[in-house]
Amino acid sequence: MRIGAHVGQEDPAARAAEVGAEVVQFFLGDPQGYKKPVLPEVPVEGVDIYIHAPYLINVATANNRIRIPSRKLLAQHLEAAAGLGAKGLIVHGGHMNKGDDPQAGFDNWRKVFERMECPIPVLIENTAGGDNAMARRLDRIARLWDALDGFDVGFCLDTCHAHAGGEELVDVVDRIKAITGRIDLVHCNDSRDEFDSGADRHANLGNGKIDPELILAVCRAAAAPIVVETPSEGQAEDIAFLRKNL
Repeated sequence: MRIGAHVGQEDPAARAAEVGAEVVQFFLGDPQGYKKPVLPEVPVEGVDIYIHAPYLINVATANNRIRIPSRKLLAQHLEAAAGLGAKGLIVHGGHMNKGDDPQAGFDNWRKVFERMECPIPVLIENTAGGDNAMARRLDRIARLWDALDGFDVGFCLDTCHAHAGGEELVDVVDRIKAITGRIDLVHCNDSRDEFDSGADRHANLGNGKIDPELILAVCRAAAAPIVVETPSEGQAEDIAFLRKNL
């Protein structure tokens, strides 16, 4: 079970050495923008790599001005991530506007995989908030996976997002695997907010509202690589805690 952290893109390998990470995840540019991906200037060696797509990507939406650029940006990041030898590209499930038919969002996701080559796995991540989100609650994730039947799609489980999104962590791995058949990566984060708050605010392990033993149980059950997306000043301690207890 390889354990690592989300790090800055300037020198991911150096940051990995600082915090004791075997795995790094990072952005390729501005996570809040639509610009093309930018590759790190310093080679990333000696660690497994995962790339997180920009937050603004929303391929589910009915809004053409967002969906079409989102598809383009997703394809660009997928190509760039593959060029770096990344194990996967993580992307949020996206959402529809209030009152929109969610089935249109699931259909839009299917069109992505019908039209795009995937040299590395696309890992769809569960999200914390949004009443019309594609991947907040497991019933929606089940409908999304039904729409993507026949495609090789991976899943990234975020513990903070599940907690804040209203899904009990005690058996969430079994329930997710019953839907997706797999968990490819765990985003191991505590939550600053209460259960079902809908708030996406991460905390270092043991400093939030989730029982650390529950987080450890999720990691054990998932048996997948782990990335902490916690505040940077406590990442080394988070990784050491996981390594000691797993």
